[in-house]
Amino acid sequence: MKKFVLLLALICSLSLSAEPYKAKDFSYLIGMPGFTEDALRMHFTLYQGYVKSTNLFLDILKGYADDGKERTPQYAEIKRRLGWEFDGMRLHELYFSNLGGLGTKINPAGALYKQIEKDFGSYKAWQTDFMNTGLLRGIGWVVLYNDPVQERLINAWVGEHDIGNLVTSNPLLIMDVWEHAYLIDYGLDRMAYFKAFFNNINWDVVQKRHSGSLGK
Repeated sequence: MKKFVLLLALICSLSLSAEPYKAKDFSYLIGMPGFTEDALRMHFTLYQGYVKSTNLFLDILKGYADDGKERTPQYAEIKRRLGWEFDGMRLHELYFSNLGGLGTKINPAGALYKQIEKDFGSYKAWQTDFMNTGLLRGIGWVVLYNDPVQERLINAWVGEHDIGNLVTSNPLLIMDVWEHAYLIDYGLDRMAYFKAFFNNINWDVVQKRHSGSLGK
């Protein structure tokens, strides 16, 4: 009877445990013009590392909590570091999934295009601002956010994954400007990378993010 109770408790604890995050498969992007297979595969491996570290850190934190060690320096350091790993995972997923759209174009009659014109004056002005944001010195991300409170689009610079995100705003278009995203194919020529990025934006995905119709 005692063994049965222990087994039942173990099963219950497992059923209540959160599922680990799983790396998504973005191999369909291989062959995308302007991005070599070597560069993409290296980038996928780096992304998979963020997924692995996110799961590892969550497991470590749970272990500390189960042992009553939440107020230790070790717990505090892992807790602080979790945002870096988690955001690195999510930003890469958003980045890869808004690529692979060679031939798709933003709909000039659509809500996103109209909001771009309203907030930036023109599509060209928005694109210039987006690229200039990507030319800032340092490593990071360029994110086109929609602030649902003010209904306003903002091009933001996100450095270090977890620094610079606009709270409550929805990320619509993400461009990786860490050196691993472009050095293999373009060296230090960021602008050439930006042009390749824009040539491959999946505007169907971006516009669905804007409308809120993209599934989880």
